[in-house]
Amino acid sequence: MINVTCAIIRNEDDQVLVVQRGEHTDHPLKWEFPGGKVNDGESEEDCIIREIREELSIGIVICGRLPVIEHDYGHKQIRLIPFICDTLEELPFLSEHVDFKWIDPEELVEVDFSEADIHVAEYYSVKTEGRVKSEPDPVMQQEQSLRDDADLRNLVNSLMGIKEAEWVVASAIDNPEIFRKLMEYSFSDDKKLAFRASWTVSKVCDKAPELIAPHLVMLVESLKKIDNESVLRSFLRILSMTDMHRFGTKHHGMLADYCFSALRSGFTAIAIKAYAMEVLYRLALIYPELANELSATINMIQGEGSAGIVARGRQILKKLS
Repeated sequence: MINVTCAIIRNEDDQVLVVQRGEHTDHPLKWEFPGGKVNDGESEEDCIIREIREELSIGIVICGRLPVIEHDYGHKQIRLIPFICDTLEELPFLSEHVDFKWIDPEELVEVDFSEADIHVAEYYSVKTEGRVKSEPDPVMQQEQSLRDDADLRNLVNSLMGIKEAEWVVASAIDNPEIFRKLMEYSFSDDKKLAFRASWTVSKVCDKAPELIAPHLVMLVESLKKIDNESVLRSFLRILSMTDMHRFGTKHHGMLADYCFSALRSGFTAIAIKAYAMEVLYRLALIYPELANELSATINMIQGEGSAGIVARGRQILKKLS
């Protein structure tokens, strides 16, 4: 029996992500929930986070589990462990699949899933049937004071999805001190805390971008010092949506150096490369001489990149032209 994890990944609209297998796989062109085999000595939770990072290059927060499914495919028997997860990232970068789509939970029963995933879809559909989306989240009803550092740190470290994150985001928008603490936690040696804090900071910036303005220079200067891939992804996501005129030439140069190095490295995560392309495109609007170097770099990595990075590269090349 092979232990395999899968993720039911929800976005802010409560839609679920499904991905399609390739034509030359053991389940050709079938749809599935992303995930993969648990390695020896690896926890099931660590497995699903690793698999989603490797397959889709997005960050997730685990919110719950569904019953384990055991299925015999004939050539293999699997024990499928489904996790319910949330993400703030709408665009996965496919490395093993040929397509993806976000669908409403009630549409899951209509998807042409692999056999084991059919059972997961049925369980999840039953679980969500009749759920009212506007139902108050229990966290929002807590009388917890976020002014206390320990309380806020514990809450961020135990975030259980987008609804809890939204509550912290609203609090951070109303209280600059909370936002300052989230920025501080983003640089923590505790990688889980740093990821969830930077994940929440990125969400704050979606709703109130002016709050990040005093910290933008610090973000640029910190890029080369951060060894937490999840935090880098959050920071580059913020920078990829920032008006580059906010920076001077010194920090333009630092950004260009970092992003070109990230693109050319064979060890850089796909999402980081994608955000680096967007940052460089924005810089090329200010410095047209960068356009040729960016085009050449994208063309160089097209043959070795995943389907997701190739598609993003083509989009940038089209905008450059």
